[in-house]
Amino acid sequence: MLTQNIFTQVKRQPEEFFETLVSTPSVRIERIISEGHSSPENFWYDQDEWEWVAVLQGNAELDFENEKINLSAGDYLFIPKHKKHRVIKTSTEIPCVWLAVFGKD
Repeated sequence: MLTQNIFTQVKRQPEEFFETLVSTPSVRIERIISEGHSSPENFWYDQDEWEWVAVLQGNAELDFENEKINLSAGDYLFIPKHKKHRVIKTSTEIPCVWLAVFGKD
């Protein structure tokens, strides 16, 4: 077994960095690193999967159409499938490290 560290950084990217850590037919686990990134203007995620996301480091602000949610290190939330959302902003001083778990019903 090869161990890895969730906080191992990648060099700064012009776009968010997505890395699939585990993938099965029913569940996918991703590490996401954001450094001041946000969703494109007028773009909304509308996913066919539910998502459980946790911020492990840094912070982020999400928009759920009529509700804005701030997440800091240690915060997590569940996003039902087809719940429209977007990333407004992520931290710049410290990279925002996310752990996202996606699943199908």
